[in-house]
Amino acid sequence: MFARSFIPLLMMGLLLLVGFSAPTIAADGCPTSKDEIATDRPDVTNSSLVVPTGSFQSENGVNLSRHDGATIFDGTNSRLRLGIAPCLEVLVDIPNYFAVLSGKANSGATDVTPAIKWQISPVPKIFDLSVVVGTALPTGTSSIAGRGVQPYLQFPWSWELGGGWALNGMDTAFFSPLNSDNKIITETTFSLEKEIGEHADVFVEYVGDYPERGVSQLMLNSGGAYRLTKTEQIDFHAAFGLNAAAPSYIFGLGYSFRVDNLF
Repeated sequence: MFARSFIPLLMMGLLLLVGFSAPTIAADGCPTSKDEIATDRPDVTNSSLVVPTGSFQSENGVNLSRHDGATIFDGTNSRLRLGIAPCLEVLVDIPNYFAVLSGKANSGATDVTPAIKWQISPVPKIFDLSVVVGTALPTGTSSIAGRGVQPYLQFPWSWELGGGWALNGMDTAFFSPLNSDNKIITETTFSLEKEIGEHADVFVEYVGDYPERGVSQLMLNSGGAYRLTKTEQIDFHAAFGLNAAAPSYIFGLGYSFRVDNLF
């Protein structure tokens, strides 16, 4: 109950922070092609950074999960991102297909979900914050994706703690106007991340989904990423449900790459 009331207040505070910070944002605080790839995976918490201007980034992965006695494979979990201006990107989640390997569950695809992401970064490289506004378009399987247009509002943030440690988090509100039971679902994540050498990092993460009605889904997620080059990354993660409403487990692998200086 506390989380359900706290999340809208936090979102309001972040919106106020955006308003007061906007006049002081400078382009030199935005990512450039000189920076290493920063992805929205493998943790649920998305990066607080946008892709550099003129760069295209493709993030992909597959998962094996078990939920309510059914084993499910899904992929390719693809997100395409394009930097269109300093601290500004457009992105789209392309349909992800769920296939039931055993047990009883729904098979089908998710919606196409375009969005725009603006990096605020009140204190660049120390406290970074972004605002994401997107909407799922009714292109997928209704039993998987739901019905109708479904907008969302999201705030990914990160706080550098020093010594290679960082605290990351994200608050999201998903709106489903045609869902009579739950028109709004809020999600809160917290992730503690540690750099390992120059090319890798690991994390442990809490994920909570809170519907208007019904039981919340709570998970503990952990994993890591390794940068093969400045613009290529492989990753893995393993998540476990903390209550009966959540999946029993989710195991995933991924590969991401970035192409710079397109314009």
